[in-house]
Amino acid sequence: MTSEESSVEEFSVEAARAAAERGELEAWVRRFLASPGSDNEPLAHDLCERMQVWEGPVRLPIDSLHRLAGPPGDPVLRPLSEDEWDDRVDDMEEQVEDGWEPPPVIVSYDRTHDQLVLEDGNHRVESLRRAGREEAWSIVGFERQEDATRLAS
Repeated sequence: MTSEESSVEEFSVEAARAAAERGELEAWVRRFLASPGSDNEPLAHDLCERMQVWEGPVRLPIDSLHRLAGPPGDPVLRPLSEDEWDDRVDDMEEQVEDGWEPPPVIVSYDRTHDQLVLEDGNHRVESLRRAGREEAWSIVGFERQEDATRLAS
């Protein structure tokens, strides 16, 4: 197995599920966000400091995820250039259509606005949407156990 194949397997939905069963989902999130491809160790640190409860992987409707980054013209905090957005999404969309299951996206619950925020996985979600999928495997972080319990019911 190549190191790339090993990395893909390490960050699969199944690997996240196994980490959750062992009570190690936060550590999985931290490793995933710091890994090549995500390269977002600062986000990993910030989320793992703020979020006290991690749930998942769970399937969430794509329409329920509020994106922080996306294509120009979409209501997001950080618009990406057409080139930065489209090429990567097109490649992922083809892979999804060929049967690829991308790693779970990382989501946080924003209690102030009562919404789910897509922290990591904007390209993956868009590629799933374009491939006709309506849900994305997700790992959700909550600041409080009460919020996780309320949303689960």
